Amino acid sequence: MSENIIYCYSGSGHCLNMAMSIAKVLGDTDIVMMRAFPEKTDATEARRVGFVFPCYGGGLPGDVESYVKAIKLAPNAYTFAVEQYAGYIGCGLHKIDEIVDLDYWATVSNHSTCIWLMPHTLTVPPTSKKNAQKRLDRTAEKVGAAVKAFERSAKKPPKNSLFAAESAGFSKMHAARSKKFAASDACISCGTCVKVCPRNNIQLQGGKPSFGRNCIGCLSCVQFCPKAAINVGRITEKRERFPNPNVKAADLSKKIIHID
Repeated sequence: MSENIIYCYSGSGHCLNMAMSIAKVLGDTDIVMMRAFPEKTDATEARRVGFVFPCYGGGLPGDVESYVKAIKLAPNAYTFAVEQYAGYIGCGLHKIDEIVDLDYWATVSNHSTCIWLMPHTLTVPPTSKKNAQKRLDRTAEKVGAAVKAFERSAKKPPKNSLFAAESAGFSKMHAARSKKFAASDACISCGTCVKVCPRNNIQLQGGKPSFGRNCIGCLSCVQFCPKAAINVGRITEKRERFPNPNVKAADLSKKIIHID
């Protein structure tokens, strides 16, 4: 068992990049992916247990809340969380705090990767992709140092009750939107979309991806398609993809990533 565990949800790689950067500061860390049910839920031997995730429609992505409830912690474990958001932090941190009683938490803004809803350039505060990555790197260094020193936040994450309703509505909106996933003639039948889908929702049929209805909304298929061939309706056809430059599609498919 590693001394530290970070549970991570990541669709476009930015949160995984953050988790990996924090893990490098901490050392001896298992990063357990939460895109599907976590491979490891018994964290009772870990001294530090963290959660890194994005804000999805004002709340937590996918089934992250139920996954966190399934994780077993030692009574004296130090817990922390980091959330990435485009415009506002929503209620995700509060929900995590209700479950694990966070000792430390932090947030960092980044470009939106939900490109069927908005272009990735719409972020608060506005910045370039290069500077956004620098901001992630600085935040990871700061968080890593704070967690390593067992620092504690002075206050609890904001509740933001209104965002809970938004989060529920977002899930329903995405369920309807998922019916519009399709691949264009630019598709080269590489199978990347099949490999990165955490729900086995994509299959190649006749060399082209076929999309089911069990979509979690991670958009990994859209972001990591090497030919930008996958779109959600026509709105994404002219919008730039924004996968993290330091994360490969294969990284998202791993269940546990260990960093010494």
